[in-house]
Amino acid sequence: MVASDVKQDFPIWEPSPDIAQQTTIAAFLRQHQLADLQALLDRADAKPGWYWHALLEFFDIQFVRPYSEVLDVSKGIEWPRWCVGGTTNVVLNCLDRHRDTPVWQKTAIIWEGEDRSRRSWSYAELDAEVCRLAGALKSRKIAFGDVVAIYMPMIPEAAAAFLAIAKIGAVAMPLFSGFGPQPITERLIDAEARAVITVDVGRRRGKVLPMKETLDRALAAAQSVHTVVVLVRESEEQVSWSSRDVPWPTQRDGAVDVPTEIVDAEAPVMLMYSSGTTGKPKGTVHTHCGILAKNALDVGLCIDLKATDRLLWMSDMGWIVGPKIVVSATLLGATLVLAEGTPDWPQESRMWQLAADHEVTVIGIVPTMVRQMMRRGPELLAGCDLSALRTTISIGEPWTPDAWIWFFEHVCKRRIPILNYAGGTECGGAILISSFLSTLRPCSFGHAVPGCGADVVDADGRSLPPGEIGELVMRRPSIGMTRGLWRESDRYIESYWKIIPGMWVQGDLASRDVHGAWYLHGRSDDTIKIAGKRTGPSEIEMALMATGLLADAAVVGVPDAITGSALACACVPISSIDDAAEFAQRLACAVADNFGASYRPKQFIFVSELPRTRNQKVMRRVIRGVLTGAPLGDLSSLANPESIESLRSKIVFASAVGSDTISRPATTFS
Repeated sequence: MVASDVKQDFPIWEPSPDIAQQTTIAAFLRQHQLADLQALLDRADAKPGWYWHALLEFFDIQFVRPYSEVLDVSKGIEWPRWCVGGTTNVVLNCLDRHRDTPVWQKTAIIWEGEDRSRRSWSYAELDAEVCRLAGALKSRKIAFGDVVAIYMPMIPEAAAAFLAIAKIGAVAMPLFSGFGPQPITERLIDAEARAVITVDVGRRRGKVLPMKETLDRALAAAQSVHTVVVLVRESEEQVSWSSRDVPWPTQRDGAVDVPTEIVDAEAPVMLMYSSGTTGKPKGTVHTHCGILAKNALDVGLCIDLKATDRLLWMSDMGWIVGPKIVVSATLLGATLVLAEGTPDWPQESRMWQLAADHEVTVIGIVPTMVRQMMRRGPELLAGCDLSALRTTISIGEPWTPDAWIWFFEHVCKRRIPILNYAGGTECGGAILISSFLSTLRPCSFGHAVPGCGADVVDADGRSLPPGEIGELVMRRPSIGMTRGLWRESDRYIESYWKIIPGMWVQGDLASRDVHGAWYLHGRSDDTIKIAGKRTGPSEIEMALMATGLLADAAVVGVPDAITGSALACACVPISSIDDAAEFAQRLACAVADNFGASYRPKQFIFVSELPRTRNQKVMRRVIRGVLTGAPLGDLSSLANPESIESLRSKIVFASAVGSDTISRPATTFS
């Protein structure tokens, strides 16, 4: 496939009839006598009560007391009530339901560390760990509604911690394992957390991270925390113990049979903070029925995860994907493959070797990782037998066509699909997604998630025709959406429902094509207005990447006295550059040739990496803030804070290039 084919929008992947008919979503269509995927989308939007009840029944989501009404919007679309009157628990559905079934003795979790040490737990062993930890929490007077933070790397005990908190009716608050003391303190104080579950140390890229020590510093100002459960991985003698600390319960403490607390279906089970552009992070609130149904929908119905699958999606408990893979894998009886550390260390091919060694069938990736793979070439995959893979999931940011096609050719082998997935922490998962019933084109999403009324609209909420870029919205409430923001109901309405009244505004730019495929174009607050036209940064970034000169690029708008806004580009060259001015001219010409002279960038900065969140999204507002001197906003989700100083160090002086300027790096890029 060549670039010209992408512009013509030729189909790339289509499901074979045999594969399509074996999928979960096809079974759902047959059960409800729906002709095709579009029929499901239409009926879910027209009859949301029917749809959500049908979904819960299809996946046998268990309730102790049945709900009287699946959806009540009498308080307005902004404040829906779900599964009214019903009682349940995440653990009732993710563990208890598997007892006395063949799933109970199958492998629930496989874990591998950076040093290639390995562990595995069966479902029965996972349940025993969950029960022991639940008993330990209850013995410390942790009860229904109490917030318990999880500050752990991706190890099996992190999954057990999440489920143990849910089991006793408490509220899990996952924290990013790379946090320093300040963001931990802020979240513990805001949530009034009662307890934290942590480890003595984590490991990342060969370094030992003192997590207990970091937490102790954070707790100096978090007076509500009275219990810290500590998993010791190295030496107990090296841990600094205090009166609030208790060791992780082990088998010698007995396999306590702790009953699962049956709670209201809408009781909170997870408090997940999402970093804001300005102000403090937003505390999103997710409930037992919401997190169960949303994961059944996204991962079970659309992505088609089955009990026979092995899922590898390298993440962190502090990102929505961490809890998502724990809940969805155990709900569906699949095997979860966890790996501590990063996908590219100690070998760049680490993630693909993990997939090969553990016969992974479903794998999650981010486009940034693919662009990094492209720098090495297909030889990076040498020796990795990926024949067990049957699908890949992409999340985190828009693709570039070259990266999508490269991945489809060299990893998917044109055999398996790339199921694009986009949404957010606030909606508990996807708004746009792909499935095995989708025709997939480069960078596309096959369809909207059923039942959310997704649309692309202008500033007044009018639907836009194919080909036009607008705001991605939801016209219907979705069961996975946050139930407000933690103690900030006014901010919730201001952030999501007041921008275009009556619609949930996600904050992403999107479009649809004439075939019904969806595309993302970046965050709407990253929109650049040049010569009166709104443009998403990803379009311009694609033009820069198409030159073949860059490994990565981010485009932002900066104030301009004449045009109002001008383009500034932060770029990561593939190789060293000798003449920054000449190199910048080549890139500027590529943009001007594609978009017109008014889009010719005003400034270029060449760096070794872009500021990214822990889920690999480019933080364009940070780049814009560095360039303009504006406040950078909340940086707690920034995975590589050193990138900020790198950006600043490159802006040493401006050199005229015709009517434009560039930023010349202080030293030759390498």
